[in-house]
Amino acid sequence: MNRVELMIFGAMTIYIVGILFMYLNSEPIQGYEVQLGSLSVAKTYTGVAIREEELLTSPYTGYINYYIREGERVSSRDTIYSVDESGKLATLLNAGDMQDASYTDEELGEFRSEVIQFDRIFDSKEFQSVYDFKYDLEGSVMKLVNISMYENMETLNKSSLGGMVSLCTAGKTGYIVYSTDGYETLTPEQVTSELFDQTTYEKKRVNNNDLIEKNATVGKLVTDENWSLVIPIEPERAAEIEEEEYVKVKFIKTQEISWGQVVIHHLTGGDYAQLIFNNSCVSFCTDRFVDIELVVDDKQGLKIPNSAIAEKEFFIIPAEYMSKGGANGNYGVLMEKPDENGNLVYEFVETTVYNSDENEFYVDNSNLSVGNYICKPESTEKMAVSKSGTLKGVYNMNKGYADFKQITILDENDEYSIVSSNTKYGLTVYDRIVLDASSVNNDDFIYH
Repeated sequence: MNRVELMIFGAMTIYIVGILFMYLNSEPIQGYEVQLGSLSVAKTYTGVAIREEELLTSPYTGYINYYIREGERVSSRDTIYSVDESGKLATLLNAGDMQDASYTDEELGEFRSEVIQFDRIFDSKEFQSVYDFKYDLEGSVMKLVNISMYENMETLNKSSLGGMVSLCTAGKTGYIVYSTDGYETLTPEQVTSELFDQTTYEKKRVNNNDLIEKNATVGKLVTDENWSLVIPIEPERAAEIEEEEYVKVKFIKTQEISWGQVVIHHLTGGDYAQLIFNNSCVSFCTDRFVDIELVVDDKQGLKIPNSAIAEKEFFIIPAEYMSKGGANGNYGVLMEKPDENGNLVYEFVETTVYNSDENEFYVDNSNLSVGNYICKPESTEKMAVSKSGTLKGVYNMNKGYADFKQITILDENDEYSIVSSNTKYGLTVYDRIVLDASSVNNDDFIYH
């Protein structure tokens, strides 16, 4: 082996050892395979519920006792409550003379389900919900008492209370609610921004065994399954969903999805969207304020993690100064350089193109510097390289090195972005990109 061969072999050995050393001491670069996907952008709103609500008033004076659980649907003939002129009915019921203290497995399961549901949605910032939970349990117990009372009606009639307890119905079909708030006749046109201040909101409620006067309000009846939510909304979002006519809504309380018909109201205090539903009324008939997510902009494209996105600076070259040349016939520029004699000549310098239009090319800045002069092909006109800009992109790792690819973002949330597919200089489905863009530089070798 002569000296030249020995030098070549030694250089190759050093190169291979160096590559192995770099591989063993480098942090592995985690990749991500680009897939087609969609991104639903959701924004949370609080809406005020508007329903067909009729107040219930008592035709008697006395002590009230409810027998139907709040939120249940009742017929026109169902006994909703009783009014006891003597005040002794509660004592009789509590003494156990009219009911069996034991509960079936099905009844206990109902109580258990209510407790689990309350525990799942409880928010310590809204302690009022504890009282609502108390009334729900009380309503469940009263439903059982109601059954027991009917079974023992003969005993009641023979007791000292005979003729002193009046049983009252709603007179219509609907969902029974035992609280009132003064918003029962509210219309969308009457909504104002002050209406959404829940610190001033107050419910009124008549409880079991309370003494009531004749014509006192004892609750209300929701008489129509159709209902609506009115939410304050930004003008640009209002125009967007009005054009769609229907919008996808996710209810925070139940995590259920529904579609609401959109009506936009341009009022003095701002823009409001009325979302009209023909279902789910039973789930929210006791709630005046309902939290929702408005799901819009369901964009389709290439779905990539935001951690893979980098921002890179490039030179912007006028299109008339770009040409194709070199051994590979790629894009480049004619750059002014001094030759070995100090004379200025123009040499073709290949540049990587990341984006372009009819007027300009975004090119990589690794082979050019600010102040370099470039010449227009087949002309004596020249210009100094100076104009720069930035593009967003990702590092493609298909070729074993970090190859920056420009992307066009269609939409994004906190974790992912949807980008255009099959763009001229961009990504395609199944490309592998660097998951953490901050871990590499352009043209770095990728070890994975």
